[in-house]
Amino acid sequence: MSNLVQPKTVSDVQALVCNHDRLVMRGGNSKSMSSPAAGTVIDLRALTGILEYEPGEYTFTALAGTPLREVEAALAQHNQFMPFDPPLVQAGATLGGTVATGLSGSGRYRYGGVRDFLIGVRFVDGRGRLVRGGGKVVKNAAGFDLPKLMVGSLGQFGVITEVSFKVFPQPERYATLQVSYPEVHAALLGLQRVVDAHFDVYALDLVVNCQVGAAPTYQLLVRLGGAPGLLRQRIDQMRTVIGDETAMKGEMLIDEADAFLWATAREFSWAPPEMTLVKVATTVSKIASLESALATQNIARRYAVGGNLLWLPWPADPATLDTLLVQHELSGLLLRGNSSNPLLGLRRGQAFAQRIKQALDPHQRFPQF
Repeated sequence: MSNLVQPKTVSDVQALVCNHDRLVMRGGNSKSMSSPAAGTVIDLRALTGILEYEPGEYTFTALAGTPLREVEAALAQHNQFMPFDPPLVQAGATLGGTVATGLSGSGRYRYGGVRDFLIGVRFVDGRGRLVRGGGKVVKNAAGFDLPKLMVGSLGQFGVITEVSFKVFPQPERYATLQVSYPEVHAALLGLQRVVDAHFDVYALDLVVNCQVGAAPTYQLLVRLGGAPGLLRQRIDQMRTVIGDETAMKGEMLIDEADAFLWATAREFSWAPPEMTLVKVATTVSKIASLESALATQNIARRYAVGGNLLWLPWPADPATLDTLLVQHELSGLLLRGNSSNPLLGLRRGQAFAQRIKQALDPHQRFPQF
């Protein structure tokens, strides 16, 4: 059984680490790894608040339990945002959880992922020591890159207590070109043309729609941003870039329709809530073979970030997906569902992770995957 504790200060976290043998962190409880089966659960939601925000420097520092929606609201007052497009904002995701799981949304295509914007971190290691890495402004983020080490660490190395990020100005307006294809090869050709054109695209996703008794259909979503007066012209240019008849007939979504489309993507409201949800790192070259393997599953799925990331709901035991990913030489992270290990498919970098864990958590107080 799990024992839940809720520290209110960093000193409380240090004391808890020193006095408990098995610890698991929990933030906004928006992901499955927030609900462990055993051990002492450190609930970080009381460790919340924006500590520093310098709009002129485009940086902020906040405690790890701070909800993403609170940060978004503060940034919006100065027309700024977190460009890596963190998922599950409305579900209650926190800054610390976002770093620990390494989650970025579709906006990663244009700007880069969470690791590209994290400039500083403080965490409590397995000995109860408060460790600092990076800085609070970009020019001071020097030394060994500890912040990057914590991205995707899943709580194995320590309890993240504070993070610092750089942010960007919010684009004035967005518009999305939505192009429908009846089969995957035509959709991949359109996607590849967008990639090869090096056009200034904010997001590039390929959505797979499934219906019982019918072959899947594909929607290419190309999101652009910028000055309102130029967006329609740029959408027309994108139709020419894709260069096929379906692109010329594609629908342009703007304002509320555009915002709703990408909010649905970010919150995974398109994915059946009863299914396991897995993030799979992939490449465009593997999509066709993956689609052949998934053809019998009849489940909607989404290839994001120009085809380099697959968000996959899974209706069966995660062990069957683990086998499929190994066969395709892919790695996955379980975000929602029940499994003894959130890592699926190929396990890369295990030897390096073991060395880091031995240095930061020699008593094995934190989870090990």
